[in-house]
Order: sequence, then C-alpha cells, then structure tokens
Amino acid sequence: MVQKNSGGLSQKMPVLFLGHGSPLNAIENNEFEKGWVKIASELPRPRAVLCVSAHWYTEKTSVTNIKAPGTIHDFYGFPEELNILEYNAPGAPELAKQIKEILQSVKTGLDNTRGLDHGTWVVLRRMYPKADIPVVQLAIDSTLSPKRQFELGRELAVLRKKGVLIIGSGNVVHNLMLMDMDSGPFSWAVEFDSFVKQSLVNGDTRALINIEKHRDFSRAHPTTEHYPPLLYALGAAEGEKPYFSVEKIFAGSLSMRCVVWK
Repeated sequence: MVQKNSGGLSQKMPVLFLGHGSPLNAIENNEFEKGWVKIASELPRPRAVLCVSAHWYTEKTSVTNIKAPGTIHDFYGFPEELNILEYNAPGAPELAKQIKEILQSVKTGLDNTRGLDHGTWVVLRRMYPKADIPVVQLAIDSTLSPKRQFELGRELAVLRKKGVLIIGSGNVVHNLMLMDMDSGPFSWAVEFDSFVKQSLVNGDTRALINIEKHRDFSRAHPTTEHYPPLLYALGAAEGEKPYFSVEKIFAGSLSMRCVVWK
C-alpha cells in the first residue's frame, strides 16, 4: 500500500545514499548502525525497497526477480556469526517487472536466482530488522558512463510516488588497501569526501558525474564500484536538497557518509 500524507495524497518517498562499510556493521553496536536506525525512524514506511549496491557490479543492467531472495555472504575473514546470519526479506517480482518497463533507455534483464548481497542486507537489517518489507536489487551496469548511470536513477524516480524507497549503498571514499585502524582520516580522504559533500550541497551534478577528474579519485576509489550507487541515488533525487545523517571517515580511508533527500 502506498504511503499517505496528512492531506490524503500519495507521499513521495525519500532517496538515500548509505555508506555501508564493513559487514561487521550488521552485528556491532556503533554510530553507523545507530545512524541507519535513526534514518529509518524518520522515514515513512516504504511499500518496497530498491537498492543499488556496490556489490552487484556487472556488465549489464539487471534487477532481481525472485519471491524469496537468499542472503549472500560475499565476504571472508569475518566471524562465523556473520556467515550464518540471514536476512529473509521477501522479494518483489511485480516491482522488478515495473522497473524493467520503466528503464526504457537500456536493456534490462530479470535475474531469477540472485539474492541480497551485504551492501543491501547489512543496512536493511538495521533499518528494518523484521525483514518484512519487500526488497529488490538493481545491478550497477559498468558498461554505462557515469552520466548514464545518473540518468537511470532519474528514470527510476517515478517509483518514489509508488511507495518505493530507493537506496544507493556504497562509500564516498573506499580504499581498503590503505585502511589503518589506528589512524585518523587521511588528508586526501577528507578533501575528496568534502568535495563530494559540497558538490551535493551546491547541486553541482556535473562535478559529481565527472568525479574521475578529481585529483584524489584514484586514491579514493582504486576500484570504482563503490561510487556509482551515489549517482543512481542522485539521479532519483535530482534537484532536491540533501542532508547528511552520518559524516565520518573510518580507519583513515573509508567514508561512512550517508545522504538523505526528502
């Protein structure tokens, strides 16, 4: 059922970009999970969730089309508690088919086997612990330019009036090779994270699409999959003012910044 506002009209759902960080955030009590819980408490309850996660990075556009998606444990070296954890939210095949129809500018496949990766279920386990809200994932299409990824987000914006919460799940700065648990934020990480924040505040979409021109991009993203979720979310929230619910750089080189548009 679509959410209603006090005037009886369909309420447009917010858009989120969530810095998901370590899988440990699924079980640890820390400021990040508390931030996600707070975000969820301030949102209208969604009819469904569409998540664009850094951990489904492919060479095509696909959407999960399964009634009961499994929990993907796409990590290693973590406590067994994480490896046996399940997030049994239902899927939403009807929504998947709607997304396929909405994305007219790109060929979109329906994936009948894929479950939910940790970029999705780690944050949703904290936000919606009952796992009673249907969830679908949209793959990041690595063959598309940043501009086209942004434009796909723009096309998906229509879902917001249908009660769908759109989430991009990645990290503004994501360099695991340089992480240092005993370090404060590295200066280059602070500069890059601040540049992204200021560009969001200023509505400078061009700067965010052309982020690879920033001198610190290659250090902030030695692999590029954790940045595109921001572009999809930005497209879905085009022209709206963001606010920042979590702002911290963890272990020197991992930005946990979270952005809310509503």
